[in-house]
Amino acid sequence: MNRSALLLAAALLLPLTASAQTTETAEEIVAKALAARGGVARIKAVQSQRIEGTISFGTGDEGPFFVELKRPGKMHMEMTIDGKTIIRVYDGKSSGWIINPFAKENGVQSMTPEDLRNISDESDFDGPLVDHQAKGNTISFAGKVSLIGPPDVARTPVLDIKLTKKDGDVRHYLFDATTYMLLKWEGTRKEGEKEIPVESFFRDYRDVDGLKFAFEIDSDTPGTQQSQQLLIKKITLNPQIDDSQFAKPAPSAKPGGAAQLLRPGEAPESDANLQRVDPRIRTGQARVGDVHESQLRAPIEFASQKVHTDSAARREIHARGSRRHLLVGEECSSFEV
Repeated sequence: MNRSALLLAAALLLPLTASAQTTETAEEIVAKALAARGGVARIKAVQSQRIEGTISFGTGDEGPFFVELKRPGKMHMEMTIDGKTIIRVYDGKSSGWIINPFAKENGVQSMTPEDLRNISDESDFDGPLVDHQAKGNTISFAGKVSLIGPPDVARTPVLDIKLTKKDGDVRHYLFDATTYMLLKWEGTRKEGEKEIPVESFFRDYRDVDGLKFAFEIDSDTPGTQQSQQLLIKKITLNPQIDDSQFAKPAPSAKPGGAAQLLRPGEAPESDANLQRVDPRIRTGQARVGDVHESQLRAPIEFASQKVHTDSAARREIHARGSRRHLLVGEECSSFEV
C-alpha cells in the first residue's frame, strides 16, 4: 500500500467571459468563505476534533478510519485495510511516526522530512487561510472560473484563491461563487525528489455544532489511476483526548492483526497483544458500576470483552488504543486511560 495514496476524478477549469469577473479582493473572498463555514471565532474555539468514517481507494481497497486532532497541531490517524492497520502519529512539534504493515519495514518508523512536512499541514485543522499572514502565507485572487467535473459541480462558477506558503509551496482553493463553500483544492505533495499533483473535491456539507464540514472528500492524482474517497460518518468537536495518543506508538507483536475477543474467565493469548487486562474480566468477577482496566498495547482492531454482571445485565467493553468504551444496555460512555 503506497503510504501517500491520495486520489479523484480529474476536472478541467475553463475561464469565464470577462463580464463574469468579480470585483472582490482575495481578502474579502477568504473572509466570506470563513464566515460561511461558521466564522473564525467558532473555528478557533475547537480545541480537539475526532473524525470517523470509511476510506476507499481506486484499487477497490476500503476500510474504516479515524483521525484525532488536538491543539497545537497534534494528530493521530488510523486506517484499516484488509485487516491491517496503518497508523500515523504527529506530536505537534517536530516528531512523527508511522506503522505501515504493508511496508517492508512494518514496525514503528520515524517520519521522513517529507512526511513531517505533509502531516504538519494536515494537523492544522484551522487550515492555512485562517491567520494566513501570521503563518507567513500570502493569498491572491487567481480569477473566476467554471468548474467542470463531477455532475453535482459541473460548470459551477468558482472563485480561485492562490495561496503561497512561506516555504514556497503553492496551492489553489476554489470556492463556490454564490455560497463561498470550498468545492475544490489543488496542490502538490512531495515524494522524494518528485512533486506529485493532487486535487480534492468537497461535497455533502453538514453542520456540526455551528461549523460546516464536508462529509465526502474525493481526491486523485491527475494523470494516474490513483484515487481516494473519504466518507465521513461522524465528526466530534472538543472530545477529551489524552496526550498519550500523540506520543510514539508502542510496537505491536501482531502488526495489523485482529484484536482478541475475551470472555469471562478467559486470558489473552499473549500479553504482547494486550497490555493490561483487568483481572475481574479474566475471572468473570465484574460487577455493575465497575470500570474495567483493559487496554490494547497498540491501537489495532477493536477488542471486545463480554462480561455477565451480577444483575444479569451484559456489559461490553470496546477498547481501541488508549481509549475504552463502556456499553451498559443502550448507554455508552467513553473513558480515557
